[in-house]
Amino acid sequence: MSGRIVGFLREYVLALSILTIIPGILFMFMGVVYLFFISIAEPTNSLLHFIKDPIGIWNDYILVAGLIIFGIGVYYLYSYFTKRKYVLDELKTDKRSEILKKRSKLESTVKKLPSKYQKMLSEKEEEFDIR
Repeated sequence: MSGRIVGFLREYVLALSILTIIPGILFMFMGVVYLFFISIAEPTNSLLHFIKDPIGIWNDYILVAGLIIFGIGVYYLYSYFTKRKYVLDELKTDKRSEILKKRSKLESTVKKLPSKYQKMLSEKEEEFDIR
């Protein structure tokens, strides 16, 4: 069961990290508006009034939660792009010896990326007849 969940998260890490960043930005916005611009949240403005009255003192916690959620989303997005860049740069080579030198690191990196990159690595290994 957990293997399927991890596989799903691995396949859609890009979309999920972006979808994590969006609520983080929204929560940070709500918390910053409440903390620093509470004076403009008069009853005449309905959106800012929503931030002030119903949510009230929870906005401090919402700001902290937004910072944490935003940080997690940015971390996974950055991690995905750095791993992806490393794998694509290493697979561009036409030398069998370079693939053999970095094979263990490539395999461990590819395990953390979507299955598309595992297929690319296996095709490159077949091309160079690496077992």
